[in-house]
Amino acid sequence: MHVDLSTAAALEQVAAHQPATPSLVYGTVTTSAGDLARQVRTLAAALARAGVAPGDRVVHVGRNSASLLLTVLACAPLRAVAVPLGFRSAPAELAVLLDRCEPRAVVAEPAHVEAVVAWRGGPDVVRVQVDDDPLAGTPVAVDGSWQRWSALLAGGDPGTTGGARADDAALLLFTSGSSGRPKGVVLTHANLWWSAVGADAAFRTGRGGTTLAVAPMSHIGGLNGLTLRTLATGGRAVVRRAFDADDVLHDIARHRVASLFGVPAMYAALARSPWFDSLDLTSLRTALVGGAPLPGSLLRRFLDRGVPLQQSWGMTETAPACTCVPRDRVRDRGTTVGLPLAHIRLRLVDPATGADVDEPGAPGELWVSGPQVTSGYWRDPDATARAFPEPGWLRTGDVAVRDADGSYRIRGRIGDVINTGGEKVHPAEVEAALEGGPGVGACAVVGLPDDVWGETVTAVVVPAPGTVPDLAELREHAARVIGRHKLPRRLVLVAELPTTGTGKVDRAQVRALASVADAEQVPAYTQREH
Repeated sequence: MHVDLSTAAALEQVAAHQPATPSLVYGTVTTSAGDLARQVRTLAAALARAGVAPGDRVVHVGRNSASLLLTVLACAPLRAVAVPLGFRSAPAELAVLLDRCEPRAVVAEPAHVEAVVAWRGGPDVVRVQVDDDPLAGTPVAVDGSWQRWSALLAGGDPGTTGGARADDAALLLFTSGSSGRPKGVVLTHANLWWSAVGADAAFRTGRGGTTLAVAPMSHIGGLNGLTLRTLATGGRAVVRRAFDADDVLHDIARHRVASLFGVPAMYAALARSPWFDSLDLTSLRTALVGGAPLPGSLLRRFLDRGVPLQQSWGMTETAPACTCVPRDRVRDRGTTVGLPLAHIRLRLVDPATGADVDEPGAPGELWVSGPQVTSGYWRDPDATARAFPEPGWLRTGDVAVRDADGSYRIRGRIGDVINTGGEKVHPAEVEAALEGGPGVGACAVVGLPDDVWGETVTAVVVPAPGTVPDLAELREHAARVIGRHKLPRRLVLVAELPTTGTGKVDRAQVRALASVADAEQVPAYTQREH
């Protein structure tokens, strides 16, 4: 017997028992569970008539929207694979991703139609333009090979088209590529379901409640962090196309938002908003943070407003969350990434010897095992073999330490470790030490080539407004908590830190930016230790 664990199947159950339940808010339109389930069935039937079959890939190109969610949900009864591609990709980058996933159908918002036309693709690819969403823009002129989204939803029999199997591929998501060429991560319906089981217990994301979806749903955190699970349990998803701090705060107060996922940069923007201290945030019981280290100052700012930020660690390959800080431990353990979730096993491994690292505080590569972990990468057996050196265990590439109480702290990526004079320095540790230093608005730490030390610790800092940070002062500040060999020897000031599509600091770009500034010896922007 095949079990259907898909979000679409769960939504059908909500629709059957509570059809009038508000499920989706997008723009000025609120869609009930009954209507949303009917739209999913109608779209699935239309795609089936167009030739989409089990295993086929169905791409959506655009921002967060109702059409993105419908596309993802409609793939399940077809046993097709949803591929949400981010709006940030340049046309050439989009063409590469389309070539790699070989879609049977592409749904595109007007802003991306030209890029899809330039890609061309095969003659049997079904092309659909979203033409009924004023937030996505005015439809553009296309030839007769394109279909209209509104027509797909308006016609056809919204009857059943079958059911997904637990081990069917549900999503194909391309990693952000911060550590190299993006890889296609395949996640099954079972992966997503088991992730939700752990999240329900850890984040109190049980039945009902409202989530605010503002992180990009082309990435796993924005899509399965909270959004899909909320729909599956009879809750309401308020979907916004993009993040705006003032709008988010008003949404929380207006819609009584119970859960929110974001990266630290998003929460920092909320804290800077003039509305942060005045609007009612008491409904927000789950404020989930992922993607980058959470500064202690930001944690305390939200605690002062009665909102405990729960930091979590995960990745696309784990669908996503694997750890979190328990809600009642946020005040004293909030800058860790917490404890493993249910059904997750973690271990630290010495990458040089392959031996397990058991000593508290000793760094090792984080390995993860559990039913929510991907089984591999899309058509890339070599990458899959490298990622799974032992059956069932995924090498994450993240360096972490385990505290005595079992909490984990992420120190950075293996490739980001700085080797200075034979000593290994983890950037995240230095960044945490620099936090709150004189004139530091934001910072990232990288290693730059050095004739004497091999690499030298370099702090790339965005100055706080009206300040000019000084290297000597920053070293003095950081020396209170880290050893002298870890202190930055160079300081580069920049206007902003480059980020990836998921909001993480793009260290490759930071390193390139710092290298240029250092090579040019711009007096106002570069300081060296003397």
